[in-house]
Amino acid sequence: MKVYDLEIARQKIQAYCAYQERCHQEVSIKLSSWGLIPAAVDLLIAELMQLNFLNEERYARSFARGKFRIKRWGRIKITIALKRKGIYPKCIDLAMEEIDNESYLKTLRSVLESKNQLLKDKNSYQRKIKLTRYLLSRGYEHHLILDALAEME
Repeated sequence: MKVYDLEIARQKIQAYCAYQERCHQEVSIKLSSWGLIPAAVDLLIAELMQLNFLNEERYARSFARGKFRIKRWGRIKITIALKRKGIYPKCIDLAMEEIDNESYLKTLRSVLESKNQLLKDKNSYQRKIKLTRYLLSRGYEHHLILDALAEME
């Protein structure tokens, strides 16, 4: 644990936030790990928000876009991950607007097809169960999974 004075911590945390989008929780944990007292942590977070280095809505939108496009996560998994990071429910709702319904369904089908090709089960019932479990673990909604499975047949 390194202990920084307030001015050095201000410069380092601004660079930390400028490098990549961060949420309040990440910044708070980083500042606390530097040995700053809670009052100093709150002061620096307020300054970061004022200078627009830290913005929960922008972070949530960026997080949702990235996890959907790159990792191909579903809405449920993204929502849970944002809740774990302490993001406000209103920001989570705004982040979910970043995911277009058409591309969401297209991605769901793509994930389903790629997993279906990897499975070796001949029994169609077992195959459907494994595909459903996999897609549920990726955060897709059950009714959309059932629709996609029905289309695949």
